[in-house]
Amino acid sequence: MGILTDEMKRMVAEIRLCYAATVSADGKPNLSPKGSLTVLGDNELGFADLASPRTVENLRHNPFIELNVVDPFVRRGYRFKGRAEIVSDHDASALIAKTLGPEYPFERVVKIRVEEALVVLSPVYTLTQLSESEVKQFWLEWYGYRSVR
Repeated sequence: MGILTDEMKRMVAEIRLCYAATVSADGKPNLSPKGSLTVLGDNELGFADLASPRTVENLRHNPFIELNVVDPFVRRGYRFKGRAEIVSDHDASALIAKTLGPEYPFERVVKIRVEEALVVLSPVYTLTQLSESEVKQFWLEWYGYRSVR
């Protein structure tokens, strides 16, 4: 059994958008959205190197990375901490390409060996008695969506 649970894998597959945190050589933080996050294995995630020069450069100096995947409507998700490697990997590229389509060509993949996975949970769940479906309905309405119950 790997670190990534079925629920984590499901959320990554559904959301795909994550925020990748790295640190530059001079110690400054870098946060960058990545829209191609894909599960590569029970302990491994990856995303395409698409216009990611700072992320890649930072990882060359320091391979530690944190990825955050959060469902904006239910206000929960996961943070994945691990070590990244920039590779040309045909199998990983093929998996990631399925989520992107042919309009986004790429040559390299950032593969992350997940060492720790933690839940991200909004304070709304600890400060109120709202259920996940009530939180979701609130945010859907907030963003202008009609009832989807």
